[in-house]
Amino acid sequence: MNGFIRRSVAAGCVAGSLAWVGGCYYRDLVDPCYPERYEHAAKQEVYAGVAPQINNGHVLDQTVWNYHFEAGKDRLTPGGVEQLAYLARRRPCPDPTVYVQTAQDLAYDQTAPERFVQQRSDLDARRVKAVKDYLMAATAGRAVDFQVLVHDPSEVGMSAVPVLTAIGGSLQPPIPPGAPSLNGTPRGSLPTSAGAGGVSTSGGGGAGR
Repeated sequence: MNGFIRRSVAAGCVAGSLAWVGGCYYRDLVDPCYPERYEHAAKQEVYAGVAPQINNGHVLDQTVWNYHFEAGKDRLTPGGVEQLAYLARRRPCPDPTVYVQTAQDLAYDQTAPERFVQQRSDLDARRVKAVKDYLMAATAGRAVDFQVLVHDPSEVGMSAVPVLTAIGGSLQPPIPPGAPSLNGTPRGSLPTSAGAGGVSTSGGGGAGR
């Protein structure tokens, strides 16, 4: 009887050792965190690709542009005040970093470029102060430490003026077909058709059936 017990205990110990070794061997061969580990890595790769675009868009959204000031001055327009009020009311809290576009609305004298640099630097500083003064007043009692920085970003989109210039047009309204042109050549209007099989631009209904 004692021999049977000893053999049973020995067999149990051997079986437990094999199970322990087998378990370690299994975890060395497979990834117990599949697929979560790889899904996380894939998400980080996607985030890394779009993060610069998201940040650039946020910076432009935080920008006070030249047209938010009266031309050549540091006085905010009603649109500029509205833009700053929008930035000051962000939820859950405003972003304390606000940007001011460097002054591009000053006349440039090619005979005195250093004067232009000085005037732009002075106007930038006064506009920064105007922005910070309003933000501090708008958020009084909320203790927001705003930092106003000057930068020179490209404006998103394109004005209608360079678009019309690129297509050889003007700011005159399109001339109706058959009407005499003021300068002899109608410009800036779309063609009435787009070539063979083209679609009319008159906005009329389709051909009858």
